[in-house]
Amino acid sequence: MVFKVIGDIHPDTHYLGYVKYSPSSLGNRRLLGRTYRHNTVVSKSFGILADHTDHYVYSDALGCVITGVPRNRVRRHYSCREALTRILSDPAQTATVPVGRDLVTILQAIASDGTGHLFGVTGSFLVGCFTAASDIDLVCYGEEGYHAARRLFSDESLIVPYQGPRTQQLYRRRAKYLVGSGFTALIRQEQRKLQGITKGSGAHINCEPLRADSDTVSPCLGAMKEIGEIQLVAEVTDHSQGLLTPAVYGISARSVLGSTVDDPERLAPRITHVFSHLGAHTGAFRTGDRLYLSGRLVHFGRERHEGFGVSLTPWSLRGDYLANLID
Repeated sequence: MVFKVIGDIHPDTHYLGYVKYSPSSLGNRRLLGRTYRHNTVVSKSFGILADHTDHYVYSDALGCVITGVPRNRVRRHYSCREALTRILSDPAQTATVPVGRDLVTILQAIASDGTGHLFGVTGSFLVGCFTAASDIDLVCYGEEGYHAARRLFSDESLIVPYQGPRTQQLYRRRAKYLVGSGFTALIRQEQRKLQGITKGSGAHINCEPLRADSDTVSPCLGAMKEIGEIQLVAEVTDHSQGLLTPAVYGISARSVLGSTVDDPERLAPRITHVFSHLGAHTGAFRTGDRLYLSGRLVHFGRERHEGFGVSLTPWSLRGDYLANLID
């Protein structure tokens, strides 16, 4: 099986992540001489791994049971940075399909700009099981990488933004993940992110900004303890740490709509942050935005820095936790 690693804090025993490709005769991807099935839903990993319970692990950082790869079971590590270098050095293997040729052109533009060290290639092009229908999935690193990616996605000779008639295409792509969000709010939320359509083949392309290796925000948050679930309306008070994954937004609770804890209104003034370990919420919100939040209510922190927050953990069996922009 091939796992996508999530987050930047891992226990000594496991690399945290979810099953991205699993051996299956029903799949349409060829990898390592076998047929694999593509998985896009994080929580489905629990079922896929039912015969491998050593892949279930409790994460102190997230405050819940998640999936991951035991470190002693890892056979190969796929590096996003190395994939970029490999494709640039031997583009012919990637350029066998139109979307692959688009990727090569974009990576050559990145290299010409001198910012290749700030980017990486992930998704199907990372592991070599891409098809003509594949998306292009990039990552960039740190604030410098984020600004370089902003420049890249503003170059319409390479990437066309989701604007005008193309917004319908973006809405259809994202609506199933943002249940309850209206068209205008969803598009405004999604247009803030690094995504678009390649100029050549019209393939979807996105870039997830990851924290730099030296980033200290996540370790400073300390362990999380789940104490319930909550649904509320909140206002974003600080988005400065929400531009990189894992995203951390400062919030102020405005109205509690429901909770599994007693008397949540008393707790609401102490809910100060929302956390997301998936790129779905990275860069999507700005200070002053009003959000509908549905997630895990957690206590976080260490020593003098502690508080309560909403965790949008993807390892939820009750359905997707949500962070939707309100018009």
